[in-house]
Amino acid sequence: MIEHPFAPIFDKNSSILILGSFPSEKSRECGFFYGHPRNCFWKLIANITKTKEIPKTIDEKINILISNQIAIWDVIFSCDVIGSSDSSIKNVVPNDLSKILKFSNIKQIYANGEKAYRIYMKYCYQSIKREIIKLPSTSPANAIYSFDQLRLEWESKLIKYISKEIDSL
Repeated sequence: MIEHPFAPIFDKNSSILILGSFPSEKSRECGFFYGHPRNCFWKLIANITKTKEIPKTIDEKINILISNQIAIWDVIFSCDVIGSSDSSIKNVVPNDLSKILKFSNIKQIYANGEKAYRIYMKYCYQSIKREIIKLPSTSPANAIYSFDQLRLEWESKLIKYISKEIDSL
């Protein structure tokens, strides 16, 4: 059983919450969310928020999230997993998402991929009673989508909640 190694990233002004499933091996090695070099999460967030450069350091990544009122975390607190394969995840213990929801201004929750969506619906929805929008995964395992296709899908669903922040940059 592996426990989630990172705290959620959010503040009282966070208006959207993006949930992954569980940190990959590479993310656990790097010490932060979406650490695999081929995971396009950070490039996507930079592009959608019109940030000039893709964040590289943990501080830059936190800053792009907080300054755009984006919270991130994962739906799984602990699980058995082989490597980084979402399909191998077993014995799930969900994260307590109320930690974020009580102390922020979350208007919409998103799932980064199918696995995060299914786990949220199975373990979290009944207690939270908040809808979640499924987005295509930013994982390198999701080869079906090009970066431009991902950007269009994500932007079309996130823009309602981050457009005010983009306009003020």
